[in-house]
Amino acid sequence: MRSPGSRHSGLRAAHSGLLTPDLKDTMKYGVNTMVWTTRVSAREEPLFARIHEWGFDGVELFLSPEEPASVPAVKRTLDRLGLERTTCSVLPRSANLIGPDREERARGIEFLKRCIERTAELGAKIICGPLYAGLGVMTGRRRTEQEWKWAAEGLRAAARRGEDLGVTLCIEPLNRFETYFLNTQEDAARLVEAAGAPNIRIHFDTFHANIEEKHPADSLRRIAKHLGHVHISENDRGIPGTGHNDWRSVLLALKEIGYGGWMTIESFAQPEPELAAAAAIWRDLAPSGEDLARQGLHFIKSLSQEVGIE
Repeated sequence: MRSPGSRHSGLRAAHSGLLTPDLKDTMKYGVNTMVWTTRVSAREEPLFARIHEWGFDGVELFLSPEEPASVPAVKRTLDRLGLERTTCSVLPRSANLIGPDREERARGIEFLKRCIERTAELGAKIICGPLYAGLGVMTGRRRTEQEWKWAAEGLRAAARRGEDLGVTLCIEPLNRFETYFLNTQEDAARLVEAAGAPNIRIHFDTFHANIEEKHPADSLRRIAKHLGHVHISENDRGIPGTGHNDWRSVLLALKEIGYGGWMTIESFAQPEPELAAAAAIWRDLAPSGEDLARQGLHFIKSLSQEVGIE
């Protein structure tokens, strides 16, 4: 995407440093493999080949210290097919960066460091997700100042390993039903600033923003200098373009702020039981993963071209 004018040049300058290889002038389109599965191996080569044929630039892989089981094999497969990659992850409850137990917080930092290392081993530059708190942990109250400090300290510690390996952490605000700790883009920007690491950015997700932001496009403009990654998901987490998300406004905002990184489809068709439980999905959201990916890509590419994003 090319955006003339000094304002956009300044915004691109703000995206300098570790993000330079991934925030290029041309938008990249990806798809998260959770559309199909959370367990990825070289056996998925036929799926990866179809993803490439459909016109995606890359894939986003769900990551943990154990998953994928064979990182070198997956990397070789993706390299052979010419697919770039990003990763995503979630912290388990036992490795919570904001938990009251010191050992629990330490496990969270080590979990993130290992995922960062595996991200680099895969040849990826970005790991995204709610990397600040255990998935599904709810306390029944608002976050505390101490939890905020723990999150900033933990992210800062993990980001140092990311700096060593050229990996950027993009933290994702979730809706209030999935976390109590970080719900809005504005708060995500505050946490990025509190952590104070050059390779910590914001991961914007259209599904969560549709719930928590009064105006998702305006929220993007306010956090422009911290934006590092974008997830494309419909308001019901089904096929992008089939719901009521204001896609045109979001894309125009991305164009205005000079964003040129990944737009990755992270929606769900017929999720596996464990993922369905975590995301509270109790029905099929698309006829198949292929329908979701292909229709979603066609929609977002067509609208991007229409609003002038190259």
